Amino acid sequence: MSVLIEWSLQNRLLVLALSVATLVTGVILAQSMSVDVFPNLTAPTVTVLTEAASLAPEEVETLVTLPIETVMNGATGVRRVRSASSIGFSIVWIEFDWGTDVYRARQVISEKLQLVGDRLPPEVRTPVLAPISSIMGEILFLGVRGPDFRQARTLADWEIRRRLLAIPGVAQVIPIGGNVKQYHALVSPQHLQDAHLSLSTITRVLTQSNSNVTGGFLLSSGQEHLVRGIGRIHSLDDIRQTVVDFQKDEPILLGQVADVRIGNALKRGEGSVNGEPAVVMAILKQPEANTLTLTHRIDRVLDEIEPRLPVGFTLDRSLFRQSDFIQVAIQNVMSALRDGALLVVIVLFIFLLNFRATFISVLAIPLSLAVALLGLKLAGVTINTMTLGGLTIAVGLLADDAIVFVDNIVRRLKQEQDKAPEDQQSLLMVVQGACAEVTPSIIFATFIIMLVMLPLFFLGGVEGRLLWPLGYAYLLAVFASLLVAVTVTPVLSTLLFQQDQKAKEGWVVNTLLHYYQKSLTAVLGHPNLMLGLAALLLLVALAIVPWLGRTFLPPFNEGTLTVN
Repeated sequence: MSVLIEWSLQNRLLVLALSVATLVTGVILAQSMSVDVFPNLTAPTVTVLTEAASLAPEEVETLVTLPIETVMNGATGVRRVRSASSIGFSIVWIEFDWGTDVYRARQVISEKLQLVGDRLPPEVRTPVLAPISSIMGEILFLGVRGPDFRQARTLADWEIRRRLLAIPGVAQVIPIGGNVKQYHALVSPQHLQDAHLSLSTITRVLTQSNSNVTGGFLLSSGQEHLVRGIGRIHSLDDIRQTVVDFQKDEPILLGQVADVRIGNALKRGEGSVNGEPAVVMAILKQPEANTLTLTHRIDRVLDEIEPRLPVGFTLDRSLFRQSDFIQVAIQNVMSALRDGALLVVIVLFIFLLNFRATFISVLAIPLSLAVALLGLKLAGVTINTMTLGGLTIAVGLLADDAIVFVDNIVRRLKQEQDKAPEDQQSLLMVVQGACAEVTPSIIFATFIIMLVMLPLFFLGGVEGRLLWPLGYAYLLAVFASLLVAVTVTPVLSTLLFQQDQKAKEGWVVNTLLHYYQKSLTAVLGHPNLMLGLAALLLLVALAIVPWLGRTFLPPFNEGTLTVN
């Protein structure tokens, strides 16, 4: 460190230029870095979805979920398998070890699913992988309201959802509520009996009729003519004209035995906005997506969609917006950061009563924060309540090293004033000697303070993922303050202090020193009593620990109530 101090004093212009560049970089990073409410807490997870027709939950569990779970338990890197079985549906969550590449995990699961295909019942659809999403993935709830619930759901499914899924960063859009449009063929039992047909025949014909077929191509006069059979259904009349059987060389059409109409699918849930039925669309983001940036992109797309909606239909974007909660949370932490820095400035000036000394000491705060932001960017860590919390905790310590340097420099300048002119050293030598004198103590003190956060890095699971960014930001800021103190502080001292500067201590310091000397004399006169009181306070603190409340996270007020 002494060599670094000497180098900084010999290259003062370079040190100042690097300091200005660091501040500018910090400001740019603060405006451009990804912002989120929490660090990424999503363990690499692959979700397997399987539709099982209308099987009962017990059958889904034994015939679908259990075979899939059994195969997945042996997959490479899997640490836990969870599942849920309901009527006609199976969900299996496969969690991998922290740090596993999620795309590699999905490849492993895809290969394992090939082994389970033959074990599933024939009426069960092929299992599929759900899109990659985050544990904090629900970033926006969108409400679609209008006079026709069927049309509202159709708009949500075929217009809005497709546009939103095309936005980079959107993992899934899930519509809830409304009436899902269906084409119904209401078969008359009497007409079936009269036509000597069965319901299974109608079902088979409807299943196979809605398709186009190819007949290859026909060569004629050196040209190829494509032969096609057009059977795709485009309207209700196409369904009514579907031939279900031939009797006495006459076709029997579906319209003769069934009433074909547009209807609604059976509902197994409902969506509402402010107590009124509506379609609610849950928008989920991908794990690495920036919530604020993605929300802004979604709003731009919704601005394009909204004017094109049919008359009477509206979009409600205020149901739930995670970006609002993030902005409030970040604003609260930034306010704490601002207030803390302001208090540090006030306290420094009261104690130092010197504008130059206060400026040199305070400058360590923004420089250290800028270096910390640069370290967060290089480590791929986002700005969130945890990292900002770590910076906020460190604010009171960022100026400590610089204060010690400045105070010792002022003290040495005062000593130089008491010497004869021929014995006085140059300002550069005084600053270098004063900084080198306290450097060992500052290094030890700084690293002892940094050791406080090391236990956070040994936490595992979600706790470790949540808290290590706080410790990382704290350590970066504190270590940066040490670098600033041994480089920028000596350089500014040589530029702002003068050889004949009148150094004096403020009345606050003198008053505190007066009372401290009295209390120190009394304490040193009764060492056993002081040690006994300290031990008693330690025992009382340890006795209180079992009675303290315990919770993983403090309560959060997002300002939104969502009922599922």
